[in-house]
Amino acid sequence: MSRTLRAQHDSFPLSQPFRISRGVKTQAEVVTVELAQGGVVGRGEGVPYARYGESIESALAGIEDVRVALEGGADRAQLLGLLPPGAARNALDCALWDLEARLSGRTVAAKIGAPEPERLISALTIGIDSPMTMAVAASRIADAPLIKVKVDATIPDTQIRAVRNAAPNAKLIVDPNESWDQQLVRAMQVVLVALRVDLLEQPVPADADEWLEDFTPEVPICADESVHVTADLDQVARRYQVVNVKLDKSGGLTEALALARGARERGLGLMTGCMISSSLSIAPALHIARMSDFVDLDGPIWLREDRPGGVRDEAGRLWPPQPGFWGTL
Repeated sequence: MSRTLRAQHDSFPLSQPFRISRGVKTQAEVVTVELAQGGVVGRGEGVPYARYGESIESALAGIEDVRVALEGGADRAQLLGLLPPGAARNALDCALWDLEARLSGRTVAAKIGAPEPERLISALTIGIDSPMTMAVAASRIADAPLIKVKVDATIPDTQIRAVRNAAPNAKLIVDPNESWDQQLVRAMQVVLVALRVDLLEQPVPADADEWLEDFTPEVPICADESVHVTADLDQVARRYQVVNVKLDKSGGLTEALALARGARERGLGLMTGCMISSSLSIAPALHIARMSDFVDLDGPIWLREDRPGGVRDEAGRLWPPQPGFWGTL
């Protein structure tokens, strides 16, 4: 078996700035992998995240470190031992899934033993801004069934209220991106209930969440930065009610499936999330989304131009990519 591995940095300008508590993003910076074998090509994408000490350069270096093994025929199980969880392994793992599907003539869904991806409800995100600007943004997507609100620790109650007033019928996910502390989480409980928030995502830093073991929230709290792989679940289950499965954290669809199943076995709720990315990151995540209670896969919606044939959003309803885009024939 002989393969050829190609990895490169691709940049996708956003249609508008994306603001969270950590800063502002104007471009999606991704690593694209292609694995070719016998004239067939499998593709994958990873999004390095500085929060986890990753960069485009480090991801490409990690891929280069395992080039010989991958070109020599290493499979997904072997890849788990070759690279740690992260964007580099995600890009390679997803490329292997895509290549396997094309070589075998069986879709990824068939290999998993699941239905083919279909249209689903996926959150539309409102970035941090003034309450008035956030209200205007919410009014434009008020018909969406699920809205995610990015907030910080300054005026989160005012920001959430502005969105709720502009979109009275949508389910709401509030995401402070680790910017709150214990005192603010406790103080915000009455506000979250009053504004009918459905999920609070990673309000405090991952290294300062021990106190959640003795806290009973009024609104379910979802672990994001606190959970990466299946080995994290026993601790996470003592502190959170829901886990956010992201392929860039887990290091690919292979571990993400194990993580999702392990979360369900422990009675945890499931969310599927993503980075700001192209549809090549989203297509594999759809296989986790079908298992999830909350889906947040609007990364490509922020792009000025996505990869051809990618996902399509209609007012918060996400359609899968066109046949043949990834994991299908």
